Amino acid sequence: MDSTLIIDKSVIIVVVFAITMLMAMYSTWAERKVAAWLQDRVGPNRAGPMGLFQPLADGLKLFSKEEFEPNTPNRVLFFAGPAIAMSTALMTSAVIPWGDRFHLFGRDILLQAADIDIALLYFFGVVSVGVYGIMIGGWASNNKFSLIGAVRAASQMVSYEVAMGLSIIALLMMTGTLSLREISAQQSGMSWNVFYQPLSFLIFLVCAFAETNRTPFDLPECETELIGGYHTEYSSMKMGFYLFSEYANMFISSTILAVLFFGGYNYPGMSWVVENWGINIANVIGIGVLFIKICGFIFFYMWVRWTIPRFRYDQLMHLGWRILIPLSIINIVITGIVILRSDIAAYLGF
Repeated sequence: MDSTLIIDKSVIIVVVFAITMLMAMYSTWAERKVAAWLQDRVGPNRAGPMGLFQPLADGLKLFSKEEFEPNTPNRVLFFAGPAIAMSTALMTSAVIPWGDRFHLFGRDILLQAADIDIALLYFFGVVSVGVYGIMIGGWASNNKFSLIGAVRAASQMVSYEVAMGLSIIALLMMTGTLSLREISAQQSGMSWNVFYQPLSFLIFLVCAFAETNRTPFDLPECETELIGGYHTEYSSMKMGFYLFSEYANMFISSTILAVLFFGGYNYPGMSWVVENWGINIANVIGIGVLFIKICGFIFFYMWVRWTIPRFRYDQLMHLGWRILIPLSIINIVITGIVILRSDIAAYLGF
Protein backbone atom coordinates (compact mmCIF):
# COMPACT_ATOMS: atom_id res chain seq x y z
CA MET A 1 0.00 0.00 0.00
CA ASP A 2 1.19 3.51 -0.86
CA SER A 3 2.63 5.37 2.14
CA THR A 4 0.64 8.52 1.30
CA LEU A 5 -2.57 6.45 1.31
CA ILE A 6 -1.67 5.06 4.75
CA ILE A 7 -1.12 8.59 6.05
CA ASP A 8 -4.43 9.78 4.54
CA LYS A 9 -6.36 6.90 6.08
CA SER A 10 -4.65 7.34 9.45
CA VAL A 11 -5.56 11.03 9.54
CA ILE A 12 -9.18 10.26 8.59
CA ILE A 13 -9.42 7.55 11.28
CA VAL A 14 -8.07 9.89 13.96
CA VAL A 15 -10.40 12.71 12.89
CA VAL A 16 -13.47 10.41 12.78
CA PHE A 17 -12.57 8.99 16.20
CA ALA A 18 -12.21 12.50 17.64
CA ILE A 19 -15.50 13.67 16.10
CA THR A 20 -17.35 10.60 17.37
CA MET A 21 -16.06 11.10 20.91
CA LEU A 22 -16.80 14.83 20.76
CA MET A 23 -20.34 14.23 19.53
CA ALA A 24 -20.90 11.55 22.19
CA MET A 25 -19.58 13.88 24.89
CA TYR A 26 -21.61 16.92 23.88
CA SER A 27 -24.73 14.83 23.28
CA THR A 28 -24.89 14.52 27.07
CA TRP A 29 -24.95 18.33 27.31
CA ALA A 30 -27.52 18.59 24.51
CA GLU A 31 -29.71 15.96 26.18
CA ARG A 32 -29.84 18.00 29.38
CA LYS A 33 -30.54 21.21 27.49
CA VAL A 34 -33.33 19.61 25.40
CA ALA A 35 -34.86 18.07 28.54
CA ALA A 36 -34.70 21.45 30.29
CA TRP A 37 -36.30 23.20 27.30
CA LEU A 38 -39.13 20.65 27.13
CA GLN A 39 -39.70 20.89 30.90
CA ASP A 40 -39.38 24.70 31.10
CA ARG A 41 -36.10 24.63 33.01
CA VAL A 42 -32.65 26.15 32.43
CA GLY A 43 -30.45 23.05 32.35
CA PRO A 44 -26.66 23.08 32.83
CA ASN A 45 -25.49 26.67 33.37
CA ARG A 46 -22.64 26.52 35.90
CA ALA A 47 -19.58 25.09 34.14
CA GLY A 48 -18.75 27.62 31.43
CA PRO A 49 -21.10 29.79 29.34
CA MET A 50 -24.45 28.00 28.92
CA GLY A 51 -22.88 25.02 30.70
CA LEU A 52 -20.67 24.18 27.69
CA PHE A 53 -17.90 22.85 29.95
CA GLN A 54 -20.27 20.48 31.76
CA PRO A 55 -19.26 17.43 29.65
CA LEU A 56 -15.60 18.11 30.49
CA ALA A 57 -16.50 18.32 34.18
CA ASP A 58 -18.44 15.04 33.91
CA GLY A 59 -15.52 13.34 32.19
CA LEU A 60 -13.08 14.58 34.83
CA LYS A 61 -15.44 13.35 37.54
CA LEU A 62 -15.61 9.86 35.98
CA PHE A 63 -11.81 9.71 35.60
CA SER A 64 -11.21 10.74 39.21
CA LYS A 65 -13.89 8.63 40.91
CA GLU A 66 -12.86 5.68 43.01
CA GLU A 67 -13.37 2.31 41.33
CA PHE A 68 -15.42 -0.36 43.05
CA GLU A 69 -15.46 -3.98 41.91
CA PRO A 70 -18.08 -6.52 42.93
CA ASN A 71 -17.13 -9.86 44.43
CA THR A 72 -17.13 -11.70 41.10
CA PRO A 73 -15.17 -14.72 39.89
CA ASN A 74 -15.19 -13.26 36.36
CA ARG A 75 -12.94 -10.23 36.85
CA VAL A 76 -11.54 -10.37 33.30
CA LEU A 77 -15.01 -10.41 31.76
CA PHE A 78 -16.10 -7.63 34.11
CA PHE A 79 -13.39 -5.42 32.58
CA ALA A 80 -14.01 -6.69 29.04
CA GLY A 81 -17.72 -5.74 28.94
CA PRO A 82 -17.40 -1.94 28.70
CA ALA A 83 -14.33 -2.26 26.46
CA ILE A 84 -16.29 -4.34 23.92
CA ALA A 85 -19.26 -1.96 24.06
CA MET A 86 -17.08 1.10 23.44
CA SER A 87 -14.91 -0.55 20.76
CA THR A 88 -17.83 -1.74 18.64
CA ALA A 89 -19.51 1.68 18.94
CA LEU A 90 -16.40 3.32 17.46
CA MET A 91 -15.70 0.65 14.81
CA THR A 92 -19.00 1.26 13.00
CA SER A 93 -17.86 4.72 11.88
CA ALA A 94 -15.11 3.25 9.66
CA VAL A 95 -17.36 2.62 6.63
CA ILE A 96 -19.39 5.84 6.69
CA PRO A 97 -18.80 8.24 3.75
CA TRP A 98 -18.52 11.67 5.35
CA GLY A 99 -18.17 13.39 1.98
CA ASP A 100 -17.14 12.73 -1.61
CA ARG A 101 -13.41 13.56 -1.89
CA PHE A 102 -10.99 16.42 -1.34
CA HIS A 103 -8.46 17.34 -4.02
CA LEU A 104 -5.30 18.28 -2.08
CA PHE A 105 -1.58 18.15 -2.87
CA GLY A 106 -2.28 16.95 -6.41
CA ARG A 107 -4.29 13.88 -5.38
CA ASP A 108 -7.82 12.91 -4.39
CA ILE A 109 -8.43 12.08 -0.71
CA LEU A 110 -11.51 9.93 -0.08
CA LEU A 111 -13.47 11.09 2.97
CA GLN A 112 -14.06 7.56 4.21
CA ALA A 113 -11.83 5.38 6.39
CA ALA A 114 -12.70 2.13 4.56
CA ASP A 115 -14.55 2.07 1.23
CA ILE A 116 -15.66 -1.57 1.06
CA ASP A 117 -18.32 -3.12 -1.15
CA ILE A 118 -20.09 -4.79 1.78
CA ALA A 119 -20.20 -1.78 4.10
CA LEU A 120 -23.78 -2.47 5.22
CA LEU A 121 -22.92 -6.07 6.14
CA TYR A 122 -19.92 -4.77 8.09
CA PHE A 123 -22.17 -2.33 9.94
CA PHE A 124 -24.70 -5.01 10.92
CA GLY A 125 -21.92 -7.42 11.89
CA VAL A 126 -20.22 -4.94 14.24
CA VAL A 127 -23.55 -3.81 15.73
CA SER A 128 -24.50 -7.42 16.47
CA VAL A 129 -21.19 -7.92 18.32
CA GLY A 130 -21.88 -4.86 20.49
CA VAL A 131 -24.55 -6.73 22.46
CA TYR A 132 -21.82 -9.01 23.85
CA GLY A 133 -20.37 -6.07 25.75
CA ILE A 134 -23.69 -5.64 27.56
CA MET A 135 -24.26 -9.38 28.06
CA ILE A 136 -20.76 -10.02 29.40
CA GLY A 137 -20.80 -6.99 31.68
CA GLY A 138 -24.21 -7.83 33.14
CA TRP A 139 -23.38 -11.52 33.66
CA ALA A 140 -19.92 -10.89 35.16
CA SER A 141 -21.27 -8.33 37.64
CA ASN A 142 -22.60 -11.10 39.91
CA ASN A 143 -25.77 -9.08 40.49
CA LYS A 144 -29.32 -10.22 39.77
CA PHE A 145 -30.42 -6.81 38.48
CA SER A 146 -27.43 -6.63 36.14
CA LEU A 147 -28.15 -10.13 34.88
CA ILE A 148 -31.80 -9.33 34.20
CA GLY A 149 -30.72 -6.20 32.32
CA ALA A 150 -28.23 -8.21 30.25
CA VAL A 151 -30.87 -10.82 29.36
CA ARG A 152 -33.30 -8.09 28.39
CA ALA A 153 -30.68 -6.37 26.24
CA ALA A 154 -29.76 -9.60 24.45
CA SER A 155 -33.33 -10.62 23.65
CA GLN A 156 -34.28 -7.06 22.67
CA MET A 157 -31.35 -6.58 20.29
CA VAL A 158 -31.73 -10.00 18.69
CA SER A 159 -35.46 -9.36 18.16
CA TYR A 160 -35.07 -5.93 16.60
CA GLU A 161 -32.00 -6.79 14.51
CA VAL A 162 -34.23 -9.17 12.52
CA ALA A 163 -36.69 -6.41 11.66
CA MET A 164 -33.86 -3.95 10.98
CA GLY A 165 -32.15 -6.35 8.58
CA LEU A 166 -35.41 -7.12 6.77
CA SER A 167 -36.19 -3.41 6.41
CA ILE A 168 -32.87 -2.88 4.64
CA ILE A 169 -33.46 -5.74 2.17
CA ALA A 170 -36.13 -3.71 0.37
CA LEU A 171 -33.69 -0.80 0.14
CA LEU A 172 -30.98 -3.09 -1.25
CA MET A 173 -33.40 -4.45 -3.86
CA MET A 174 -33.94 -0.88 -5.05
CA THR A 175 -30.33 0.37 -4.91
CA GLY A 176 -28.62 -2.88 -5.96
CA THR A 177 -25.56 -2.35 -3.76
CA LEU A 178 -24.23 -2.84 -0.23
CA SER A 179 -21.76 0.04 -0.51
CA LEU A 180 -22.70 3.09 1.55
CA ARG A 181 -20.74 5.30 -0.86
CA GLU A 182 -22.76 4.09 -3.86
CA ILE A 183 -26.03 4.43 -1.94
CA SER A 184 -25.09 8.05 -1.11
CA ALA A 185 -24.09 8.76 -4.72
CA GLN A 186 -27.46 7.49 -5.98
CA GLN A 187 -29.28 10.11 -3.88
CA SER A 188 -27.90 13.22 -5.58
CA GLY A 189 -30.04 16.32 -5.32
CA MET A 190 -33.30 15.42 -3.61
CA SER A 191 -33.58 11.83 -4.86
CA TRP A 192 -33.64 10.58 -1.29
CA ASN A 193 -34.52 6.97 -0.56
CA VAL A 194 -36.99 8.00 2.14
CA PHE A 195 -39.38 9.08 -0.64
CA TYR A 196 -39.19 5.63 -2.27
CA GLN A 197 -38.98 3.49 0.89
CA PRO A 198 -40.89 5.36 3.65
CA LEU A 199 -41.94 2.13 5.41
CA SER A 200 -38.38 0.83 5.38
CA PHE A 201 -37.20 4.11 6.93
CA LEU A 202 -39.86 4.00 9.65
CA ILE A 203 -39.04 0.41 10.61
CA PHE A 204 -35.30 1.12 10.60
CA LEU A 205 -35.84 4.20 12.78
CA VAL A 206 -37.86 2.28 15.39
CA CYS A 207 -35.28 -0.52 15.42
CA ALA A 208 -32.48 2.03 15.83
CA PHE A 209 -34.15 3.24 19.02
CA ALA A 210 -34.26 -0.35 20.29
CA GLU A 211 -30.66 -1.11 19.26
CA THR A 212 -29.32 1.94 21.11
CA ASN A 213 -31.42 1.21 24.23
CA ARG A 214 -33.06 4.61 24.03
CA THR A 215 -36.46 5.46 25.50
CA PRO A 216 -39.07 4.02 25.00
CA PHE A 217 -36.89 0.91 24.54
CA ASP A 218 -34.58 1.39 27.54
CA LEU A 219 -35.75 -1.77 29.35
CA PRO A 220 -32.17 -3.12 29.85
CA GLU A 221 -31.30 -0.17 32.12
CA CYS A 222 -34.77 0.58 33.48
CA GLU A 223 -34.06 2.49 36.71
CA THR A 224 -37.50 1.96 38.26
CA GLU A 225 -37.16 -1.82 38.01
CA LEU A 226 -33.46 -2.67 37.72
CA ILE A 227 -31.68 0.25 39.48
CA GLY A 228 -29.43 0.73 36.44
CA GLY A 229 -29.57 -2.61 34.68
CA TYR A 230 -26.42 -4.13 33.23
CA HIS A 231 -24.11 -1.34 34.49
CA THR A 232 -25.40 -1.27 38.09
CA GLU A 233 -22.08 -2.54 39.51
CA TYR A 234 -19.85 -0.31 37.37
CA SER A 235 -18.16 2.90 38.47
CA SER A 236 -15.56 5.40 37.26
CA MET A 237 -14.56 5.17 33.56
CA LYS A 238 -15.93 1.65 33.09
CA MET A 239 -19.33 3.19 33.76
CA GLY A 240 -18.32 6.08 31.50
CA PHE A 241 -17.53 3.68 28.64
CA TYR A 242 -21.04 2.26 28.79
CA LEU A 243 -22.58 5.74 28.82
CA PHE A 244 -20.34 7.04 26.03
CA SER A 245 -20.97 3.93 23.91
CA GLU A 246 -24.72 4.59 24.07
CA TYR A 247 -24.29 8.17 22.86
CA ALA A 248 -21.72 7.09 20.25
CA ASN A 249 -24.20 4.50 18.96
CA MET A 250 -26.87 7.20 18.83
CA PHE A 251 -24.54 9.40 16.75
CA ILE A 252 -23.59 6.55 14.38
CA SER A 253 -27.19 5.36 13.96
CA SER A 254 -28.23 8.94 13.15
CA THR A 255 -25.44 9.06 10.55
CA ILE A 256 -26.53 5.75 9.00
CA LEU A 257 -30.13 7.00 8.80
CA ALA A 258 -28.94 10.17 7.07
CA VAL A 259 -26.77 8.22 4.61
CA LEU A 260 -29.29 5.49 3.76
CA PHE A 261 -32.47 7.54 3.51
CA PHE A 262 -31.66 11.28 3.38
CA GLY A 263 -28.87 11.53 0.83
CA GLY A 264 -25.91 11.67 3.22
CA TYR A 265 -23.63 14.53 2.18
CA ASN A 266 -25.66 15.30 -0.98
CA TYR A 267 -27.70 18.48 -1.25
CA PRO A 268 -29.59 20.29 -4.03
CA GLY A 269 -27.28 22.24 -6.33
CA MET A 270 -24.13 20.32 -5.35
CA SER A 271 -23.13 19.79 -8.99
CA TRP A 272 -23.42 23.54 -9.62
CA VAL A 273 -21.18 24.26 -6.61
CA VAL A 274 -18.60 21.74 -7.93
CA GLU A 275 -18.55 23.38 -11.36
CA ASN A 276 -18.32 26.98 -10.10
CA TRP A 277 -16.57 26.84 -6.72
CA GLY A 278 -14.65 23.58 -6.92
CA ILE A 279 -14.99 20.14 -5.37
CA ASN A 280 -13.36 21.10 -2.07
CA ILE A 281 -15.88 23.87 -1.29
CA ALA A 282 -18.71 21.58 -2.39
CA ASN A 283 -17.54 18.87 0.02
CA VAL A 284 -17.11 21.27 2.93
CA ILE A 285 -20.74 22.30 2.42
CA GLY A 286 -21.68 18.62 2.04
CA ILE A 287 -20.06 17.70 5.37
CA GLY A 288 -21.95 20.56 7.01
CA VAL A 289 -25.23 19.36 5.44
CA LEU A 290 -24.59 15.80 6.66
CA PHE A 291 -24.02 17.00 10.22
CA ILE A 292 -27.18 19.11 10.11
CA LYS A 293 -29.11 15.94 9.23
CA ILE A 294 -27.31 14.00 11.97
CA CYS A 295 -28.08 16.66 14.58
CA GLY A 296 -31.73 16.59 13.49
CA PHE A 297 -31.94 12.86 14.21
CA ILE A 298 -30.09 13.25 17.54
CA PHE A 299 -32.58 15.94 18.56
CA PHE A 300 -35.39 13.54 17.60
CA TYR A 301 -33.87 10.83 19.83
CA MET A 302 -33.86 13.27 22.75
CA TRP A 303 -37.31 14.63 22.02
CA VAL A 304 -38.78 11.11 22.06
CA ARG A 305 -37.00 10.29 25.33
CA TRP A 306 -38.73 13.13 27.18
CA THR A 307 -42.10 12.66 25.47
CA ILE A 308 -42.99 8.96 25.24
CA PRO A 309 -43.19 6.66 28.29
CA ARG A 310 -41.32 3.36 28.50
CA PHE A 311 -42.93 0.21 27.06
CA ARG A 312 -43.68 -2.85 29.12
CA TYR A 313 -41.46 -5.74 28.11
CA ASP A 314 -44.30 -7.77 26.58
CA GLN A 315 -45.29 -4.73 24.51
CA LEU A 316 -41.70 -4.34 23.32
CA MET A 317 -41.50 -7.97 22.13
CA HIS A 318 -44.97 -7.80 20.59
CA LEU A 319 -43.96 -4.75 18.55
CA GLY A 320 -40.76 -6.40 17.35
CA TRP A 321 -42.01 -9.87 16.42
CA ARG A 322 -45.67 -9.40 15.54
CA ILE A 323 -45.70 -5.93 13.95
CA LEU A 324 -42.30 -4.83 12.61
CA ILE A 325 -41.16 -8.18 11.15
CA PRO A 326 -44.44 -8.80 9.23
CA LEU A 327 -44.39 -5.18 8.01
CA SER A 328 -40.80 -5.65 6.79
CA ILE A 329 -41.74 -8.80 4.88
CA ILE A 330 -44.76 -7.09 3.32
CA ASN A 331 -42.51 -4.19 2.29
CA ILE A 332 -40.08 -6.62 0.63
CA VAL A 333 -42.92 -8.26 -1.32
CA ILE A 334 -44.34 -4.90 -2.46
CA THR A 335 -40.89 -3.67 -3.51
CA GLY A 336 -40.28 -6.89 -5.45
CA ILE A 337 -43.61 -6.56 -7.28
CA VAL A 338 -42.91 -2.92 -8.21
CA ILE A 339 -39.40 -3.74 -9.48
CA LEU A 340 -40.65 -6.75 -11.44
CA ARG A 341 -43.44 -4.73 -12.98
CA SER A 342 -41.07 -1.97 -14.06
CA ASP A 343 -38.63 -4.52 -15.53
CA ILE A 344 -41.44 -6.19 -17.50
CA ALA A 345 -42.67 -2.81 -18.76
CA ALA A 346 -39.13 -1.84 -19.82
CA TYR A 347 -38.68 -5.21 -21.59
CA LEU A 348 -41.95 -4.80 -23.49
CA GLY A 349 -41.11 -1.19 -24.39
CA PHE A 350 -43.87 0.50 -22.41
